Amino acid sequence: MFIANPVTSNQAGIHGNLEQVVRRNQENTFRKPVAEHTQRAFEAIDSLVAKQNQPIILDSGCGTALSTRHIAQTYPDSLVIGVDRSEIRLGKEYEDVLPDNAVTVRADLVDFWNLAVQAEWQLERHFILYPNPYPKSIHLKRRWHAHPIFPQLLKLGGKLELRTNWRIYAEEFALALRLSGYAEAAAQAFVPDEYWTLFEKKYHQTGQELFAVQTSTIPHISSIEYATSL
Repeated sequence: MFIANPVTSNQAGIHGNLEQVVRRNQENTFRKPVAEHTQRAFEAIDSLVAKQNQPIILDSGCGTALSTRHIAQTYPDSLVIGVDRSEIRLGKEYEDVLPDNAVTVRADLVDFWNLAVQAEWQLERHFILYPNPYPKSIHLKRRWHAHPIFPQLLKLGGKLELRTNWRIYAEEFALALRLSGYAEAAAQAFVPDEYWTLFEKKYHQTGQELFAVQTSTIPHISSIEYATSL
């Protein structure tokens, strides 16, 4: 039997500083030097994207790429790119090989998203499945929706889906989306029909409630358009 402890936090609800942080991130363009290994990895993937000329689906923080496999099988006409910073996780072997329409890449997500925006990628779908919740209140800005990269993430467009086993993370993510103009965003409890990640299986089989935030297609916004719209 799997053992998985539920998320514990000193937060009882949405962080009181979340709106202020999201607004500040909207007003500033996040810039940081790109790690060399991520630059090289992105250039290789960008060449593949141009060559394949398929709709792009991003599986951000894909871990062992089990989710990448499921997504690729669900959307066979799209190019599914699983991104994770851990070579060990990406190196986990399964009996089945990656589907032909899937590829994985070791890269820092923040750098990868920035490079994808600069390359004018337009996503069909974007999955962020069970990210590190950083449950301590003091670590709010480490959560993706409160990180300075969040506006860049949204520029990639597509249908965005977050899954988490922490209700507060889902509610905060949905609020950050609403503050960014996506009024329909809401956190919803769900029961998976099949397990897309090992975490999803572990959490569900130990009785934890799972939450998802989904958006309709986010329109692609170029860097120039985004700057003039604020």
